[in-house]
Amino acid sequence: METETSQRSSPRAGTKSLSVILRKLRKNAGLSIGELAERSTLAPSTLSKIENAQMSPTYETILSLASGLGVDVSELFAHKPSSPVSGRRAVTRVGEGSKLKTSHYEYELLCADIANKKIIPLLTRINAHSVQEFETLVVHPGEEFVYVLEGSVTLHTDLYAPTVLNAGDSCYFDSMMGHALVSTSSEPATILWVCSNVISPLIG
Repeated sequence: METETSQRSSPRAGTKSLSVILRKLRKNAGLSIGELAERSTLAPSTLSKIENAQMSPTYETILSLASGLGVDVSELFAHKPSSPVSGRRAVTRVGEGSKLKTSHYEYELLCADIANKKIIPLLTRINAHSVQEFETLVVHPGEEFVYVLEGSVTLHTDLYAPTVLNAGDSCYFDSMMGHALVSTSSEPATILWVCSNVISPLIG
């Protein structure tokens, strides 16, 4: 979905709250920065910057951190999900999803009450306007679905020509294909972004 960006001046909104939550979860798990970095396949320096609100993590990094901590991803959005039961259902009222702002996107995690979901629905505001804002196209396991709600976006991939999607358009793609989404509207675009949750918590 995106690449990390250091925030050496003033951290973006949402980064500081994530840093506090991450540090608390790490300490509750009894893990050092080095141990969590290894479990999450991240560099210790990257983890340290995130904990000190000096770096805005990507959603993929958040998934990796949740995996390393053995928690549901929604806990990093400051939301405690319910325990898995049969016949589950979750409702998110307008504007009440757990929110997180990163360098290029503003996420609202929907239906976070259910833990261990197979898919992760995100109402996403696309702030990036150029693919040059990304250090590289992103590659990770899984599949993604995008439905444009407002404005227009361009999907950049490493196998296809840039694809413009207007309000009402949708796209489904393999996340192993390098990809990045940017707004081509004068204002940030809004999309429903659904990702498969393929990163399972570590055991032991």
